[in-house]
Amino acid sequence: MDRNIPKSEIRRRRLITTIKVGMAAVVVIGGIIMVLNTLQSSIKRSSITICTVDSGVIEASISAYGKVVPAFEEVINSPINTRIVEVYCRNGDSVDVGTPLLKLDLQSIENEYRNLQNEEKMKRYQMEQQVINTKTSLSDMAMQIKISEMKLNRLLVDYHNEQHLDSLGSGTADQVRQAEFAYTTARLELEQLKQRYETEQMVREADMKVKMLEMEIFLKKMEETRRTLEDARILSPHKAVLTYINTQVGARVAQGEQVATVSDLDHFKIESEIADRYAANVRLGGKVLVRINDKVFTGTVVQADPLSADGVNRFVVQPDEVRKGQMRSGQKADIYVVQTMNENAVRIKNASFYAGPGEYDLFVEEEKDRLVKRKVNLGECDFDHVEVLEGLRPGDRVVVSDMSLYKKQPELKIR
Repeated sequence: MDRNIPKSEIRRRRLITTIKVGMAAVVVIGGIIMVLNTLQSSIKRSSITICTVDSGVIEASISAYGKVVPAFEEVINSPINTRIVEVYCRNGDSVDVGTPLLKLDLQSIENEYRNLQNEEKMKRYQMEQQVINTKTSLSDMAMQIKISEMKLNRLLVDYHNEQHLDSLGSGTADQVRQAEFAYTTARLELEQLKQRYETEQMVREADMKVKMLEMEIFLKKMEETRRTLEDARILSPHKAVLTYINTQVGARVAQGEQVATVSDLDHFKIESEIADRYAANVRLGGKVLVRINDKVFTGTVVQADPLSADGVNRFVVQPDEVRKGQMRSGQKADIYVVQTMNENAVRIKNASFYAGPGEYDLFVEEEKDRLVKRKVNLGECDFDHVEVLEGLRPGDRVVVSDMSLYKKQPELKIR
């Protein structure tokens, strides 16, 4: 026969069960805390990068960025409003100087040039005609002057004869006055004729200068048209690679519209940008280190824009002795503008932890299995190294990988 369990027994059993569960929970939580503490204060050796502090050359530099572009690139524009008739080349073709790229419809400008050539001939005939007319007119006037001089000489003889006859009593004073008047009148007419000749000479010379100036202006216009016609025959101006060409036969192109681009893809330059606060450190002729992928090249600043735009200053770097195939147009480049060189600097490996000169908390391996945090003062950097100013000595082994997860730990064990 079943009996009812006393309430006191039930309470006792519940209490024992509660105590057991509580003790088990404490043991589990304590175990977890111990494991977490162990994990937080230790790290796997395979998950960190340790380098040895050494001494050597540091080329202190300021970082910038750039883009590889052809050393030479020329855009070819249409000099006239026309349309494309034929296309002779395609993108990527290698072309020599004078290679035809495409043909434009040149009928209108060719007609204009032929009309100008005819007009030039007409103007030259007109100038020759004017020269002949001037020569004839001045020759006639010169002949009139000679005739007037002869007439004046004859009147002077008559005047002297009348004076002589009057002195002998054979002439009269009235005849002397008439002879004198005729001579004076002829002399004045001769002077007037000479003056007219000189004036006509100057007028004709001035008129010829005007004609010559008009001809000079016309020839310049004609030369400009000839040059436009020559430019409209779209030819390659250099030995290069055709990187763009309008291949739409029949398409209308406006004056000044791009129809082709040729580029020198064997030689390159790097168009670079640097924060404007560092612009004063970029100098013409200054040394530059260029990193493209894993390759490092030296270069020289050959052009620097003194004006800032959008918070950056632009400059151009000419790489030194780059072999064919080591650069391609469009590649991104890391640029380091070299400022100073320290040939005996204490240094560590340049890694992702470095964000510029200043004080860092770095873990140093003081024993085989123990890392201790240490205050380290770092200076400038180059591609591969960072200068150590204080806190480390050659031979020290320091962690250079990202340790931000352990920034609150004073030391770590290496597992």
